[in-house]
Amino acid sequence: MSGKYFEELEVGMEFKHLPHRTITETDNFLFTALTHNPQPLHLDAEFAKSTQHGQIIVNSLFTLGLVIGLSVGDTTLGTTIGNLGMEKTEFPNPVFIGDTVRVATKITEKRESKSKPDRGIVWFEHVGINQRDEIICECLRKGMMLKKNA
Repeated sequence: MSGKYFEELEVGMEFKHLPHRTITETDNFLFTALTHNPQPLHLDAEFAKSTQHGQIIVNSLFTLGLVIGLSVGDTTLGTTIGNLGMEKTEFPNPVFIGDTVRVATKITEKRESKSKPDRGIVWFEHVGINQRDEIICECLRKGMMLKKNA
């Protein structure tokens, strides 16, 4: 497995994840349709032309999922028990169709589980950046991680 176990994740560790990912119109349309979000900013090019950005904005929950997903190979692939939640999620800049997203992750905190000796809790700070070097997503996520020798 390429993911890291609890013991292998240290506070202050930083990851610059590969690959990067260019967002397509199909990505945005399918995610928006599958989640039953009728917001015309995500679906209607003519409507979007009349807004301040003049074009479709990518669904922010797709952006969040992509940012976290791009981090999995280096951090949690096969070594996580589950997501415990997000303590902070922000979208400081919009994402447009055709934008390429790259992600960096920093380990900000960790602790042993208080009730189960085979696991620990790790806080991941994910930052998504577009090709214009603008931050498009910041998320502080808490995950339950397996211990290596449990």
